[in-house]
Amino acid sequence: MSISSHKVVIIGGGAGGIATAASLLKRQPQLDIAIVEPSETHAYQPGWTMVGGGVFDLASTMRPTASVIPKGATWIRQAAASFQPDDNQVTLADGSTIRYEVLIVAPGIRLAWEKIAGLKAALGQNGVTSNYRADLAPYTWELVQNLRSGKAIFTQPPMPIKCAGAPQKVMYLACDHWRRAGVLADIAVEFRNAGGVLFGVADYVPALMEYVGKYNIDLALGSNLVAVDGRAQVAVFQTAEGEVSRSFDMMHVVPPQVAPQFLAESPLAATSGFTDVDQHTLQHVRWPNIFGLGDGGSMPNAKTAAAVRKQAPVVAVNALRQLSGKGPTAGYDGYGSCPLTVERGKIVLAEFAYGGKLAPSFPTWLVDGTKPARLSWMLKADLLPWIYWNGMLKGREWLAGPGGLIAQ
Repeated sequence: MSISSHKVVIIGGGAGGIATAASLLKRQPQLDIAIVEPSETHAYQPGWTMVGGGVFDLASTMRPTASVIPKGATWIRQAAASFQPDDNQVTLADGSTIRYEVLIVAPGIRLAWEKIAGLKAALGQNGVTSNYRADLAPYTWELVQNLRSGKAIFTQPPMPIKCAGAPQKVMYLACDHWRRAGVLADIAVEFRNAGGVLFGVADYVPALMEYVGKYNIDLALGSNLVAVDGRAQVAVFQTAEGEVSRSFDMMHVVPPQVAPQFLAESPLAATSGFTDVDQHTLQHVRWPNIFGLGDGGSMPNAKTAAAVRKQAPVVAVNALRQLSGKGPTAGYDGYGSCPLTVERGKIVLAEFAYGGKLAPSFPTWLVDGTKPARLSWMLKADLLPWIYWNGMLKGREWLAGPGGLIAQ
């Protein structure tokens, strides 16, 4: 089998991999970078909530992978299979190997549909949908438009999941549509969340609870979906009191999420299965020439595209330092953002860092993130997709420059 070598090898051509490659090449345009990514399509996944809410067209969230590979980087259209960090080597699915001086691991997270009995067979019919799969987001909107009465259930599995606000974003947009259509009073809405709180950062909960009340949502915490019978339209939840069966006319499901198997079974993994990195420098705790970011990293931040936007420049700076034989100087503070679409035209813009510390990008006189605002909706619907395609994936680090190391 063939053996190739590159100065920097990046595993994953999603948001993390492409943004980091672009940030590296902005600093060193001649740097030899290879990106390992099997998919022919690159998706702006935050847009799928808006597809499910009838705001975006699915096609606008997808582009050919070839179009987002930064100029100067080599695209290897393969999947990674295993890591040999002591040999500075990655083995690919076809058995070929790639050697590296620096490895950047950004494979994302795996949607574990199989962990919910009957779910895979139920999806896409009988009212069972999920915005976490691109092809099902339009079905979500179809169901929302067609439901005039009955019961709608929205689920959230245990953490970690990518975009922890997405399970309730879809619910609020659906409720807002039903309210405008005059049918909300005829629809019983349930939010069955496996966690113990509505949202992990307490400052944003009061505004969200107002909408829970406004839409008359039955909020059930500590309720984890374990099985689905699509034909019978019955879902089974595990609660502290035991198993509970609930009938539904529509159900939006968020699958449990785990590290990709090839990563979880590798020497690079923490006990969680994710890449074992320092939460500030994003450098591997055992191999200093390996870095990790994005949804596949072990950092205790919210897994969002906004987090990746801040992480990529940190990895770029520290990886180049590593190549020149120096220690890391850039630090990630745990920033994440979750624009919570509480109604069409208004968003609660949650921005926070490690420890739930609020980390607003704008002064509160312009945008108070703890309250629903129209300006935040414009940011989500118009500005952020443009920034993603034309800024973040091009190495332009607007409002995301690498900070100094955080005091430990």
